[in-house]
Amino acid sequence: MKEKGKLVIWPAYIDKTKSRSKGRIISRKSSVVEPSLKELRLAAEKLGLNPEVEADKAYPKSWWESSGRILIDNSAPKTVLSRKISNAIKDARSGSGK
Repeated sequence: MKEKGKLVIWPAYIDKTKSRSKGRIISRKSSVVEPSLKELRLAAEKLGLNPEVEADKAYPKSWWESSGRILIDNSAPKTVLSRKISNAIKDARSGSGK
């Protein structure tokens, strides 16, 4: 069960290789290729969202893969926060970590 005041963010939400029906919730243009749980955590920390990692969880649409998830502060809509996390991962990958 998720805690009150927290949002669940799965790697599939921002994975460019996933289709919308497989769980991606932001545009392909905004998303990143195969984000790791570590990248999600670091991006959420950089944005000040107090992430809690749950590595043993499996995304319901791909229950056979234990991809893990993070819980973040519910400070904005999920799609907005997902876009911000994706952009922070892009910045980290390009080495321009603002």
